[in-house]
Amino acid sequence: MKDFKPELSFGPKLAEVYDDIQHYSKTPSRRDRDAAVALLESLAHGGPALELAIGTGWIALPLAARGIRVDGIELSAAMVDRLRAKPGGEELSVTIGDMADVVVPGTYRLIYVVANSLFNLLTQDDQVRCFEKVAAHLADNGVFLIEVYRPDFLYQLRSDQYVDAEGIEVDEVRLDVGRHDPITQLLDESHVLLTRDRVRMNPIVTRYAWPSELDLMARIAGLRLKERWGGWHREPFSAESRYLVAVYGV
Repeated sequence: MKDFKPELSFGPKLAEVYDDIQHYSKTPSRRDRDAAVALLESLAHGGPALELAIGTGWIALPLAARGIRVDGIELSAAMVDRLRAKPGGEELSVTIGDMADVVVPGTYRLIYVVANSLFNLLTQDDQVRCFEKVAAHLADNGVFLIEVYRPDFLYQLRSDQYVDAEGIEVDEVRLDVGRHDPITQLLDESHVLLTRDRVRMNPIVTRYAWPSELDLMARIAGLRLKERWGGWHREPFSAESRYLVAVYGV
């Protein structure tokens, strides 16, 4: 996507409405946040935990409310401002920076990244480097959890592109517009809001990875696959699974 910069995806304008528009998302953690938080709590074994791409704290804050100390890494200061404005938000330690590069002190029983956010890293090298950073900060018997979509559907598109109606109301229409490059594994998207008096676009570029590729990244970082489920209720991962929740450890 020409002139795209990652910080454009999560600037002040999107941060302001980010939580309000998430009910349009198909991501399992969005659809069943309670199940996601419960599984994360069980894997944290009392904590501490570190969330990559912590955003507005929509997962971290309910997890912290269960007694787990949660720290975070986030590229967007605007998203962290929204987190800070919520009850309990000031109590979380959040480092601003790229999750592939930023250094945090200490080790964690659980490090996790949900809602496809690992794919916000736009090269394979960046994604591998993220795995390596995670491995360096895992405590003994600590685990790394990832929630991402399976990219199979992108290879069934007409001309490698799509337009999906995310929401249709009397006074507005929300579209998800995407174009896929199967060579670079990049997906250029824009979430478009159409109303009678305005058009708003939220562009984002992501680089997806296949489950086997994620496993290899983990091995490069010295980690091994421990579990892979089709959702937050530990459903079996199968050919019908649209998303995966994978857990890696030493």
